[in-house]
Amino acid sequence: MDANAAKLIGAGIACIGMAGAGIGLGNLFGQFLSGALRNPSAADGQRGTLLLGFALTEALGIFSLLVALLLLFAV
Repeated sequence: MDANAAKLIGAGIACIGMAGAGIGLGNLFGQFLSGALRNPSAADGQRGTLLLGFALTEALGIFSLLVALLLLFAV
């Protein structure tokens, strides 16, 4: 197998983490909205937890993009 082909395959596999981050964000905000509609008075108390979950989930997606870019251009 060519080394360039292996780099491209590895970068593609690393991008699976970006799909996981998208699914995670959809699940996170969907569950928050569902809970906020059931109990609107408690939604304000959970907003900090929502933003922390958003930041951590998005960071994992950015890390997988970084790994893909490193595989493509640095190795």
